[in-house]
Amino acid sequence: MTLTSAESGLTQRLRELQPLPRLLHPGAWWVWALCLAYSAMRTSDLVLLLTIAAVAGVVVSQRRGRAPWANAYGLLLKLGLVTVAVTVLLQLLIGVRVPGHTLFTLPSVDLPHWLQGLSLGGPITGEAVLNSFAAGLRLAVLIACFGAANALAHPARLVRILPAALYEVGVAIVVAMTFVPQLAESVVRVRAAQRLRGRPITGLRGLRGIAVPVLEEALERAISLAASMDSRGYGRRAGRSAVSRRVTNTLLLAGLGCAVVGTYQVIGGTDTRTLGVVLLVAGTLLALATGFLAGSRTGRTRYRPDRWGLPEWLVVACGAAVAATYTFGLHGAPPGGLPWAWPALDTLPFMLTLVGALPAAIAPPVPAAR
Repeated sequence: MTLTSAESGLTQRLRELQPLPRLLHPGAWWVWALCLAYSAMRTSDLVLLLTIAAVAGVVVSQRRGRAPWANAYGLLLKLGLVTVAVTVLLQLLIGVRVPGHTLFTLPSVDLPHWLQGLSLGGPITGEAVLNSFAAGLRLAVLIACFGAANALAHPARLVRILPAALYEVGVAIVVAMTFVPQLAESVVRVRAAQRLRGRPITGLRGLRGIAVPVLEEALERAISLAASMDSRGYGRRAGRSAVSRRVTNTLLLAGLGCAVVGTYQVIGGTDTRTLGVVLLVAGTLLALATGFLAGSRTGRTRYRPDRWGLPEWLVVACGAAVAATYTFGLHGAPPGGLPWAWPALDTLPFMLTLVGALPAAIAPPVPAAR
């Protein structure tokens, strides 16, 4: 009897130590996903790319919400597989012929002189197929990271944490980014309705019966979105002079432009990486300062703002650890491309990449009511 009471007391204490179910701050999930995407752009190692994709999939499976829009991750994974197949197919049909181990030869056709370097058909080498597969896989992993961010934190929640100066731009970006989640939600709803009516949901007849209701629902959603934006005063002008708005917008665009150029210099791995870091930091600081200065003159309220606590810091730290590993621990893709050989496992980057999967355990569980 005493042992049973001690076990029950220990179980109660363990339950108290577990984090309460809540939605994690959307900024933490997006920073984590961007760190994984940056890491994928820094390498051509097939094992590491597959590991990054697996890490994103594990976190999504454990911390994805139960809303229908969270099912968009599966659609984006299929899109990534199609991307890999199309990249390899284009390399087989028309591409740059890389010397190496010839696998087979396709019938070739002479191309115009202004298409030097490209070949239609001809000998297909293992090196060319392997490098095209790596390029397609890198793009597929980027799509998977983007899909993970969409599945874990709805982009509409990002509008609430944007500065007031970027509210209109943020709404436009969120409307564009929520196309795939809303499409997945519509497809799930229409398929369930067609199944209840006893109508086919597979094949050409099923596609025709699903496509028309989905397009009709998309049109109705666009009309409802326009009406709701108009009723909430979207696009209204604050009480500022025209000169102040022009100066603020110019400085904001200049800061964002410097940040984009600096990011390209850092990711590209060129000799001007130091200049890229300077441009990235200076542009980001200028954009943030200008945005907050402009937003302080525009009054906007936030209903139930998301809080930032220790779990958010831990999730961001996991993503930053992976990004730092691929920044300082790897040297990018080989200059001559991947060799025709079995990929070797780089133990240290592989183990540190697994750190990105820790948010599956340290992030708070998703509330069942959501």
